[in-house]
Amino acid sequence: MFAPRTTPWPLVALFTAGYLAPYLLPTTVGRLDSDLPLSATQAGAVGSALLLSSAAAGFVLASRVERIGARTLARLGLALALLGYGGAALTTAVPAVVAGAIVGGFGSGTATTVAATLIAGQKDPHRASTAGLLTVSALAGAVYLTVPHLGPGHGLPLAAIALTALAVWPLTGRLPSGVPAAPTARHDKARLPHARSGLLLAAAMVCWSLAQNSLWGVSGRIGLEQAHLGEATVGVVFAVGLGAGLTGVLAAGALGARLGRAIPIGGGTVLIAVCIALSASATDLGSFAAGEIAWNTLYPVVLSYLIGLAASLDPRGRWAVLVGSASSLGTAAGPLTGSVLSAQAGFPVMGAVLGAGLLVIALPMTAVALHTGGRPLLPGAIRRRGGHPAALVAAATGTPTGAIPEIGAPEQPVVEIPVETPAVPAQRAYDKAGSELY
Repeated sequence: MFAPRTTPWPLVALFTAGYLAPYLLPTTVGRLDSDLPLSATQAGAVGSALLLSSAAAGFVLASRVERIGARTLARLGLALALLGYGGAALTTAVPAVVAGAIVGGFGSGTATTVAATLIAGQKDPHRASTAGLLTVSALAGAVYLTVPHLGPGHGLPLAAIALTALAVWPLTGRLPSGVPAAPTARHDKARLPHARSGLLLAAAMVCWSLAQNSLWGVSGRIGLEQAHLGEATVGVVFAVGLGAGLTGVLAAGALGARLGRAIPIGGGTVLIAVCIALSASATDLGSFAAGEIAWNTLYPVVLSYLIGLAASLDPRGRWAVLVGSASSLGTAAGPLTGSVLSAQAGFPVMGAVLGAGLLVIALPMTAVALHTGGRPLLPGAIRRRGGHPAALVAAATGTPTGAIPEIGAPEQPVVEIPVETPAVPAQRAYDKAGSELY
């Protein structure tokens, strides 16, 4: 499909087009609130409808990418994003804006589904997902810096998403027409591997993404209403935060799997909980910038490891899509949840509630990473579990991770081959330490 050590840029571009809408959610929801006859809660509900439609695309298409074809689905998703977001940007009628957001959201979800499926088939899923997060963070940062200077109007961020879909369209010709079946899945096309771990990760991702997007969906309002900043200043903070996210993702890409996945996922989630509480209680530029920049630095780092963890559960990409869609469900509920919590209890209490929830779900996510993350074995190493013999693995640099048994995977049988060789008589000499010599 792609060369093992080259970055699959068409796939990265598709990833960017699918993920851009959630990244621009604060400015999208904020402008819907300020430029249309909608309350803050109603604007948050429109954002939630957009993301819920995106999640629905993932659930509907998770098992159909191979049958329909990756290239065909990618083009369909980009076309829906262009028509939906473009139409919503060109009208001020609220029903038409809502309908456009839903259609565009389904297009974004379709593009994300294809990208997640193809990323799971890469020899290094973490490399591809890191490149995608870098690209979408850079593009979103540029939009946050540019949009406040182009004037008011709800259509500017929506138009940016639509134009991104249009720009990515020509690159779909370099995507594969289908998804090659993984060697490990040839004889078992129906059963999902690591079922319990996948379900636990999917359930945890709903809550994890809910907390992230509850803050992200109201971050603009925190800056404007509680920290008393202007829209341009808030846009600069978001752009700097996304730039810091680039640094974090670069660090994650350089670090790779050296620490495994459990430490970045578990420890990173705990730090994110602290950042959310800090940002939600901000009352001036310093505290608001510190919370948002720190959160934006950590969020894509942990997300890249979560994407890699989901991809490692199934080489065919089914868990990557299903976990991503579960994440989109949480993301979809985020703007509305953040709006309701902040309206009822205030921004600081909202941050405390979200932070406490993240501390709780850090445990099951870390457990899944420990159970299924695995680590490469040295050549000739033997791994045993429960006293049963495991396979001998000759791991070489560049060997696909799917070729190496993972913790929690079924053990490989060892075949004993009889050899007609006379037994060597045991020597009974001992050295000074009492060790038997051979």
